[in-house]
This record gives sequence, C-alpha cells and structure tokens, in this order.
Amino acid sequence: MTTFMAALRMKRKMAARLLQKNGVHGVGIGYRDPANPKKGAAVIIYTDKVSSASLGLVPAMFAAKVKGKGTGVPIRVVKTGKIRAHADYTDRIRPVPPGYSVGTTLGSGSAGLIVTCGSGAANRYLLSNNHVLNPGNTNSATETIQPGGADGGRPGTDRIGRLYRYVKLEPIKDNFMDAALSVPTNNRLLDPNYPTVGAIPGYVTSYRVGEQFKKVGRTTGLVNGRVESIDTDIQIDYGDSLGVLNFKNQTVIRATTPISLAGDSGSVWLRSSDNYAAAVNFAGSLDGRLSIAFPVLWAMQAFGTKVALARGAGKVKQIRAARTSPAYVRKLTAKTLARIKPRKAWKT
Repeated sequence: MTTFMAALRMKRKMAARLLQKNGVHGVGIGYRDPANPKKGAAVIIYTDKVSSASLGLVPAMFAAKVKGKGTGVPIRVVKTGKIRAHADYTDRIRPVPPGYSVGTTLGSGSAGLIVTCGSGAANRYLLSNNHVLNPGNTNSATETIQPGGADGGRPGTDRIGRLYRYVKLEPIKDNFMDAALSVPTNNRLLDPNYPTVGAIPGYVTSYRVGEQFKKVGRTTGLVNGRVESIDTDIQIDYGDSLGVLNFKNQTVIRATTPISLAGDSGSVWLRSSDNYAAAVNFAGSLDGRLSIAFPVLWAMQAFGTKVALARGAGKVKQIRAARTSPAYVRKLTAKTLARIKPRKAWKT
C-alpha cells in the first residue's frame, strides 16, 4: 500500500513534467480508490485523456521505494476538460451574506465570507476572489457592487464598498491563491451569518483527503462535495484577460452534480461535520463537478483576518495531524507568504 508521503514525493518529482503534456491540467495526491481508502494513496492526474497509456506514461516513470522496497506509486487518471475560473450572476440583498452575487460592473461572483481584522465587529471585510472583486488585477480601488454587474448591479446605486487588499495574479510565476478583500462603505451592509447554516464558528487550519464539505454559491446554491486531492499543481484558464495561470498545491473537491459553475467563484466550503470554514472556491471543470479551491487558512494568513461573528471573531480550530501527515493540507511557509504579500488598493 502506497503512503501519502510516497505519493507526495512522486507528485513533486513528476508534476512539472506532466503539466507540459498536452491535455494535462492538474497533478495532485489523493486516494487510489476513494471508495476504499485502505488501498492507500496515489498520484492523481486531471486530463483530457482517458488513461495513463494515452498520456504516454509507463509504470517505470512512477517507480519509488516504499518502506525500503522497490515498488510503484499508483496513478489515477481523472478525465476533465480545461479548468476555468468563474465569475457570473442575482438578487439584491441587504445586508449582504456569504454566497450571494457580488462583483463589479464587469461581472459577478460570490461573496465568500465576512471577516474581521480585530476582536470586535468594528472592522468587517468581504472576502472573495481577486478576479471577482478586481477583474483588472490592478491596484485601483474598484467599486464593489451587489448584485454584481452580470445580475444588473449598477455603479453607485448598488455600491457596497471598494477593493481594499488583494493578492495579485501572476501570469509568469506560480500562484497560490485567488483572493481579495473589499471594505464596506458601512459595516452594517455585511451580514456574517452563512445562508442555511447561520453563524460560522471559525475556520480550520487544515483538512484531509476524503473530507466532506458543503457550501452556498451564487449559481449552484447549497451543494456538497468530497476532497478528492490536495497538493495539486493545476493550470487555470482565465480567458482573454490573463490566459492560463499556474497554481501550486491546490485542493480539488468532487461531486456527482455541479458544485462550481460560473458565478460560484469566491464561495467558501465549510466542513460538513462542524460548519467551520475550510476552503475558498475559485474555479471549476466545464461540467461543474470539480471545484478548485485553496485553504481558507492561506487567506487568513495573508490578510491577517478571522471569521467575523455578529459580535467579535470566530475560533481558529487547530488540526494537529497536519503537522505530520501529507494527507492533510499545510499552512503557507513564511517564505511563500513574503513572496505573495497582499497589495493595497489605492483610492483615487
């Protein structure tokens, strides 16, 4: 049985080479057989192709030593088209809760979470994707409207705030998150209660392969999914504005029905077991059955925020197994954080 550590080592060894192959969109690690976790881990390849043979892969390429013995790391090929970033579309609502349409005059996505930088409710911000709140990927304090422009939102009339801070999307370098904050014109415009759930207790510092999630997004509404792979290096097609961007160590969440369609970008996955915030959706497969996300922890690390409650801030739930098990996602290192330091939008 292959361990997650062996699969992770092989993924790191092979990902760059595999992503150069035509039709390969992502490489991560997950269960060899999701229905039977006891079969161990595998390298998962997200591709247009139907088998490892059609990719020109042979078992020898994945040879590794597991527990001192020469063996091979299993490959699981998952057929998917290009992975696309979403921003799309609906009703006007005040105050604005997570999951509803927000954006700019250029389009719509989803409000992710209401967060705070302090212990009280005095400093609230709206967390979503950079490509939702800042489609120009610039430092201009772009107006945030609700609903977004694709849903009939109008500048001025439907303004709820402006772009405050963002992590710039890099066309050449590796990316780790698609995230931005909007500062409201008035804190009372933001409602921290999550639709169908209520108050979110806080966020988790990690989660594992196989974990069950749920979320509310603008287009798909309340949906459920399972973490299929983590540590996934993946290519996201942002269309004409940015082209195809490389992302490192992302999470892939799968369901049998659509969970990530246009308009769902920015929506936040919660753990089904306790409603703690876990991951931020920012892209998906063409059929919507795959959600591409990054850990909420990373956004909290980058922006220095916590989940906002009606009064005060939510808890930070430590997942200690993440320190030792590669089956769990990990926090960003100080070196990576320094490289992706968020930028402040300048109000003109």
